[in-house]
Amino acid sequence: MAVHVIALDQGTTSTRAIVFDHAGEIVATSQREHEQILPRAGWVEHDATEIRDNTLWVLQHALDEAAIDVSDVAALGITNQRETVIVWDRATGEPIHNAIVWQDTRTQAKVDELARDGGTDRFAAQTGLPLSTYSSASKIAWILDRVPGARERAGRGELLFGTPDTWLVWNLTGGSVHVTDVTNASRTLLMDLRTLDWDDELCRIWDIPRAMLPEVRSSSEVFGSIAEGLPAAGVPIAGILGDQQAATFGQTAFEAGESKNTYGTGNFLIVGTGTDIVRSQNGLITTVAYRIGDEPARYALEGSIAVTGSLVQWLRDNLGLIAESSDVERLAATVEDNGGAYFVPAFSGLFAPYWRPDARGALVGLTRFVNKGHIARAALESTAFQTRDVIDAVVEDTGTTLPELRVDGGMTRNDTLMQFQADVLGVTVIRPRITETTALGAAFAAGLATGVWADLDELRGLWQEDRRWTPTMDEEQRERRYRVWRKAVSKSLDWTDADTEALDA
Repeated sequence: MAVHVIALDQGTTSTRAIVFDHAGEIVATSQREHEQILPRAGWVEHDATEIRDNTLWVLQHALDEAAIDVSDVAALGITNQRETVIVWDRATGEPIHNAIVWQDTRTQAKVDELARDGGTDRFAAQTGLPLSTYSSASKIAWILDRVPGARERAGRGELLFGTPDTWLVWNLTGGSVHVTDVTNASRTLLMDLRTLDWDDELCRIWDIPRAMLPEVRSSSEVFGSIAEGLPAAGVPIAGILGDQQAATFGQTAFEAGESKNTYGTGNFLIVGTGTDIVRSQNGLITTVAYRIGDEPARYALEGSIAVTGSLVQWLRDNLGLIAESSDVERLAATVEDNGGAYFVPAFSGLFAPYWRPDARGALVGLTRFVNKGHIARAALESTAFQTRDVIDAVVEDTGTTLPELRVDGGMTRNDTLMQFQADVLGVTVIRPRITETTALGAAFAAGLATGVWADLDELRGLWQEDRRWTPTMDEEQRERRYRVWRKAVSKSLDWTDADTEALDA
């Protein structure tokens, strides 16, 4: 019996293929970055054809590195950057516009227009989401309105929409399968959380033809097989999860009250609520956590933070303070604290729990004493403070405190950040031995559907702790520093207006 599972992790900055064995261990990995296209302030795009080509490249190279035959591979799972929008020609398979990325804010005017009738919670009862540029619907509508003839073609059934999971399945199956899973569909502002299907009224309001939307399926089932002539031809595609739900699955946080926090381009806290749909009163998103086959869907509360790891990239690429992202910890370690500087990275506004599109990045508390080491430390600390923001919101919504926080993602290799995270939360932070939990979750979902693993209990037995950090900061200092952080956040608000928008243009 084939016991290897391949995970495709299509992220915001790169695409990876990781081969896992039956024990959940990494056998081989391959990765390629793709270009970040920034046409103007607030606009973020990707070339979907580059993502497609990179996917095929990393898939082949991971197979080569693993030195296994395709017959040894039981399934392939896909996890992806959510909310990012791709619209393509059904006949040619070519995109009609660059992918519009989840971080993009170009559709704020449309969001504001719809929010005038019912506010930002206008669609929350059906979707669990606030009205925001973050979700997919406004981006789809923008492409249909701005690309000549697109709306008419979509109405005739000539165009297809998908988030990157849908795009990859379409290409890997030779254009024969147009699907998504419930976790990705739940992030579009078009799916009803109760029916787990597209909502006709929402499609009408956004003026998006239902014919261009993929079929909504579960997260763990066989969707189709990889087409002949492609790497891993014949292997069933059997798992799809949005990246944060995949990380939760990989952390084996399956039950109500279990949580994880992923440190990537942004930060994403997910706390399970079981089969209950819990409506947040404190700025969190209600979302689908996963669905296995025909079983009832599991739901969660999510705190979505736009900018964490990408702030480190900004220090590297825009300011040149560091040569490599990993250098930020060394630079931060040259000072004892932040020197009084606080960095609010509201480059695309603030997401949870504030949902303030008018916010912009702010570096406050500067004196002549502050140097680049203090700025590096303030950047790292902003990730921990933003995580405190969303965890406090979870406590308010659920009435329970988190006994511990499981963490994953690239930034968890930064010991300075992880210790400060434990300090500012006042709880133990735990990192698993396999930190690539996003890819692992996609592999788990695919393996469950194809019999590689029997059930969730078997998956729980594969999770292993690597390291934990316990709080060392006293409560008075913890709360004082957090109060100053909240003061810094207040300085970033109410920034955008007609004058700043004209300057950005």
